[in-house]
Amino acid sequence: MIVNLLCSLVVPTVILTKFSSPTTLGPVWGLVVALAFPIGYGIYDYSRRRKTNLIAVVGFVSVLLSGGFGLMKVNNFWFAVKEAAVPAIIGLAILFTARSKRPLVHEVMFNDQLFNLDRVSQALAERNTKAEFDRLLYRCSMGLVATFLGSAVLNYFVARWMLTSQPGTEAFNAELGKMNTLGTVINLVPALAAMMVILWRLLTGLEKLSGLTQDEMMRAGK
Repeated sequence: MIVNLLCSLVVPTVILTKFSSPTTLGPVWGLVVALAFPIGYGIYDYSRRRKTNLIAVVGFVSVLLSGGFGLMKVNNFWFAVKEAAVPAIIGLAILFTARSKRPLVHEVMFNDQLFNLDRVSQALAERNTKAEFDRLLYRCSMGLVATFLGSAVLNYFVARWMLTSQPGTEAFNAELGKMNTLGTVINLVPALAAMMVILWRLLTGLEKLSGLTQDEMMRAGK
């Protein structure tokens, strides 16, 4: 997680804000070098894990679009649209897959990194509460949809507020770096709060339906 944050946020922000002047890397190469870190880390992480998902793919495409838009000097409006599109796509994907056999909420929240899925499934089967659990998971999915769509709206207005300079300039790179930092904070606090509430509802509901304690349900449980 620390390496991910460094490559995806800290290093690109420092390069965009401090090393994009004509006397250092310049606006174009500053943008290219800054985006090379999250792209490079994404490729490395995939080659090591050999596993990806929709959220990772959308994030990777978002970084590529940021670089492409910057190099092509696309109007700032489209940067705002792109920033809003990332959480919007994830939210809509959760919505459209909520009733499918493989809902995306499994990737976001109810996954084998957090939960002992075999133990939970066995407990639900023994108590014949699988149908009730599916309804609980659907309600949690709708909460996640609202969270991501809210982030999309917030992202759009943050981008429109902070990106005012001409793309391809030192000033624009600095604004982009600051937007990445400030936008992360502005979005992270309410999104994390909402997701903690949703996770708490999932855990408390699952406790009642499975008869397991939280320690028994979670991956670290014995």
